[in-house]
Amino acid sequence: MVSVARKIDMYDNVKPPRCTSCGRLIEPGSIAVSFPCPSCGEVTIWRCAKCRRQGSPYTCPNCGFTGP
Repeated sequence: MVSVARKIDMYDNVKPPRCTSCGRLIEPGSIAVSFPCPSCGEVTIWRCAKCRRQGSPYTCPNCGFTGP
């Protein structure tokens, strides 16, 4: 079986990421960071600049890990 990768088309429905702490949309070009959950590694955690600066806690929706 051959796997074929498909490029994203400009008409595809794409959801922008949201900050895991506050839920704010992460806009393209904004200062934000994404990283895999330190505990399970299965979920990508997104943090906006404001939540990073304030040290707001985040919770992994998969395993419940809470971090600063």
